[in-house]
Amino acid sequence: MTSLCELTATQLLAGYAAGDFSPVDAARAVLDRIEEIGPAVNAFVRVDAEGALARAAESEERWRRGEPAGLVDGVPVSVKDILLLRGAPTLKGSATVDEHPPGGWPEDAPSVARLREQGAVFTGKTTTPEFGWKGVTDSPRHGVTVNPYDPRRTAGGSSGGGAAAVALGAGPLTLGTDGGGSVRIPGSFCGIFAFKPTYGRVPLYPASAFGTLAHVGPMTRDARDAALLMDVISGPDPRDWSQLGPVTRSFRDALAAGAEGVTGLRVAYSPSFGGRVAVQPRVAAAVRHAVDRLAELGARVSEVDPPLAEDPVEAFHTLWFSGVARVVEPLDAARRELLEPALREVCAQGEGYSALDYLAAVDVRMALGRAMGDFHETYDLLVTPTMPDTAFEAGVEVPKGSGHERWTGWTPFSYPFNLTQQPAATVPCGTDGDGLPIGVQLVGPRHADARVLAAAHALYEAGVPAAVPPPTGI
Repeated sequence: MTSLCELTATQLLAGYAAGDFSPVDAARAVLDRIEEIGPAVNAFVRVDAEGALARAAESEERWRRGEPAGLVDGVPVSVKDILLLRGAPTLKGSATVDEHPPGGWPEDAPSVARLREQGAVFTGKTTTPEFGWKGVTDSPRHGVTVNPYDPRRTAGGSSGGGAAAVALGAGPLTLGTDGGGSVRIPGSFCGIFAFKPTYGRVPLYPASAFGTLAHVGPMTRDARDAALLMDVISGPDPRDWSQLGPVTRSFRDALAAGAEGVTGLRVAYSPSFGGRVAVQPRVAAAVRHAVDRLAELGARVSEVDPPLAEDPVEAFHTLWFSGVARVVEPLDAARRELLEPALREVCAQGEGYSALDYLAAVDVRMALGRAMGDFHETYDLLVTPTMPDTAFEAGVEVPKGSGHERWTGWTPFSYPFNLTQQPAATVPCGTDGDGLPIGVQLVGPRHADARVLAAAHALYEAGVPAAVPPPTGI
């Protein structure tokens, strides 16, 4: 990677202010990197080099005058191809979606609009499985997105394109979506930071068919960049009726205490949800090391499990599969034949649920949310592995020989916290014997987004995240 591709957004902004380099320099470096990784990784479905360079030139002029437009003026940003980007198609990884309207969408998603207002340089749209329905990134329309550390393995999903892009220097910031782990899964597999905010903290439009399971969140090089991005995208938008109120404090300010920011925090460490989850030994050891560092920094760590003795997966399936069935409901029989076969299967399952089944799943969700609320009266943070294992072979929904039927079988630490709408982040904390990244998950109570970001930042300040970059020449 070129030196500019290695920099965080925070470092790029400092360089612009000092006159060391310009937004055009950064945009050219990132565009070159996108071209370099190209089809071998399959991180992007659309690249807008002309538009990116034009926005970068406008930003360069603003910086020359000492009048940057906002917090991310001139920073290269990519957008998952689930979210609307004005002037571009949004294909959602599916051959059933036409490239309409002519000339691309006339409006931005709320998070994209806030980025545009503050001067971001949009480089393109990143890959997703069809409609973001599963925990890996492959689709009949766009093929397979592979892992930056080993192209034989998956990048994870459903925000796998964005994770691979950030890991490989194809832009320091990307927007992902997370309905059951979709920023945290690829974040862990690709060795980057990823954050799922409290539901409603980042407005979403159009409303997701997955309802209040679906979150928008940042995927970045570190927690500082994620806090920067949160300061931009958390602004209100009238198109989202379920958004939270205005933010009253900068997320970046919450990081000011650095490594001391976890002193006194009451941390619950659950290595395996009470033995219910089989965790690969190397993963368990790396996560344990991160927990030990939290204790060394002054956190009060207890090994205790959250109230998840019973797996809420069936309730999640009812909500999730019903949602994706609603997505494809308008398609006629011929269009449905274009869908991935596994997607057709879960849509059929979703169509079979009744309204009473759905409401029963909502009851499970509400009970779990209340239980986790009570849990966080005692504990400020919950720490778990992000994933029980590292990245497996690319192009399959579940690891071969695992016995899992659906992607939820190998993501037991992620989807429960979509049910409860809690903020959760993954921080890279080591690698396994094959050099594949491992992530530790930090979960806070609802509305404690700043606390989760501050604890993650403390781990970065303490040197916990793995510093081994992906191999070059992928």
